[in-house]
Amino acid sequence: MEIKNKKAGFTYFLLEEFTAGIVLTGTEIKSIRKGKASLNEAYCAFTGHELYVRNMHIAPYSHGTYNNHEPKRERKLLLTARELRKLKTRIEERGFTLVPVLLYINEKGLAKLNIALAKGKKLHDKRESIKKKDVEREMDRRGL
Repeated sequence: MEIKNKKAGFTYFLLEEFTAGIVLTGTEIKSIRKGKASLNEAYCAFTGHELYVRNMHIAPYSHGTYNNHEPKRERKLLLTARELRKLKTRIEERGFTLVPVLLYINEKGLAKLNIALAKGKKLHDKRESIKKKDVEREMDRRGL
């Protein structure tokens, strides 16, 4: 099960990737296993010395009762202290942000989130990305 943030690569230059664990409730992991999650509007932010993913939508579990979770709640990310310090110093620099790129279940059955240190693209960079993608698609179609 892999859930990708397709807008991240188009909107940002992805510089460095990290893999983080996520603190989830029981109904959240069940919804993720069914593929009912979205990273489109999600972003990562520091609260004190802890990193949280915000605005990540995980649909309520269909068989959940009163124990069901809130779909867009803040979820804590688990990284080493060294990685957190490194990310915090880079984020404080102008123009850098943390973007969730991929949500997946690893071989042990744990939910993991790949986050990327990113820098925003300007409009001309986005146009260049579109042009490059169109050229590659055209070459593939012609069999070159």
